[in-house]
Amino acid sequence: MRSRASGICGGIRRADARPTGAQSTRLFHASPRSRIGSLLGAVLATAALAGTAATVQAQSARQELSAESVIETIKQRRAIKIGLSLFMPWAMRDRNGELIGFEIDVGRRLAEDMGVEAEFVPTAWDGIIPALISGKFDVIISGMSITPQRNLTVNFTRPYASTGATIVANRRLTDGFSLEDYNSPDVSFAVRRATLAAVVVANTFPDAEMLQFDDEIATVQEVLNGNAHATIASEPAPSRFARTYPDILHVPFDRLFDEQSEGFAVRKGDPDALNFFNHWIAIYSRSGWLQERHDYWFKSDAWDDQVAQ
Repeated sequence: MRSRASGICGGIRRADARPTGAQSTRLFHASPRSRIGSLLGAVLATAALAGTAATVQAQSARQELSAESVIETIKQRRAIKIGLSLFMPWAMRDRNGELIGFEIDVGRRLAEDMGVEAEFVPTAWDGIIPALISGKFDVIISGMSITPQRNLTVNFTRPYASTGATIVANRRLTDGFSLEDYNSPDVSFAVRRATLAAVVVANTFPDAEMLQFDDEIATVQEVLNGNAHATIASEPAPSRFARTYPDILHVPFDRLFDEQSEGFAVRKGDPDALNFFNHWIAIYSRSGWLQERHDYWFKSDAWDDQVAQ
């Protein structure tokens, strides 16, 4: 009896006793959900920290890139420097020597919306892109046609205008000429260097002689003097020259050559500048303001009395 009682009491004691180390191990392995939960929590916490660090780094990179944008430079300077070349009626001098024209209207409205002053920097056309890259000004607004070759060096905004070139010729030298007659070694074109006109002559009249000048007025003067048969320029300059000198000049063909879109040009690597200028152009394209200003300067003679004849 004693041994039986001892056995019973011993069994009770074993049942009430705490689990041994081996039993604890078995119990741990019997509850994998809690262990996985702990591991998953640790992984998620680590990922959250890594994600936060990556986000901070990305924000820092964006802020650094934004700080380098020419838009920030313009805001701090409180003036936008606009590179342009003098082409009638994009940009020209009035009788008092002040700049007027389509691009002047565009530049001043842009500056007004930015809350800054507009500083125009007249620059020779064949050096205008290098001047932009070197930082002489912030943006080119000068009727620059968007071409793949130029796009290799600068970035362009969406188009804000378009243009095409027209022939204006000396009446006496080209009397009875067909379009094909202009493509002859006996015919000379006076054109402004590094412009759309030079490209049109090279592509459309490759057999003709090309005389290149740095100034558009010089090209017209060559035709007026009879030293060149014709010149090519972007409208409305040819039609205006023909109206001014009707006895000597005429526009022989109702045709635009190589019609192209025009955009602002900015330095590469500046997404903030492209973003701002693109949205500005979109707003004023939708409102009709850009078209209204373009029509005033390109389709009317209302401004003729502002410039010397």
